[in-house]
Amino acid sequence: MSYVRYIDKTTAYYKTQGYDKPYRWAQFDDVPFTPLTKPVAESRLALISTSEIASRAWDDQRLPLERGEAANVYAVATDTPLEELYSRTHSYDMNATTLDDVNSYFPITRLQELQASGHIGSLAPAAYGVYNAYSQNKTLGTDAPAVLAACRDEGVDIALLVPV
Repeated sequence: MSYVRYIDKTTAYYKTQGYDKPYRWAQFDDVPFTPLTKPVAESRLALISTSEIASRAWDDQRLPLERGEAANVYAVATDTPLEELYSRTHSYDMNATTLDDVNSYFPITRLQELQASGHIGSLAPAAYGVYNAYSQNKTLGTDAPAVLAACRDEGVDIALLVPV
């Protein structure tokens, strides 16, 4: 098998932790969809990741939540040099993968290449990190609206979501 069986692993993990009910996966009967209003090559793209991306350049090198900031959504400048980016998350299968390649969970270099080649119009000045809250209510009621508002403020047309 060449892929991580994420659902099976998560189900088994919660069972070993003694939870009475198995993990309940998000399910939606109605999924909102908005057709593109212009070609991708003319669109501004935002990168959104749950990788707990951080920058070594931040003054105290702690994630916003660790600094006492209440927001679950935070911004990372898309022009941050790749060597300054990293993730300290423990929310991934450490036996199946690593966090060595930043572009595997925060593909900023690939997006910059797509912008340079004209495949996308532009990158938003900020990419967004969203902490793994494991709460559908918090995701739907707080985090998603915060990301949407930030994207609208930056004139974003499309978003690439990279869950970890």
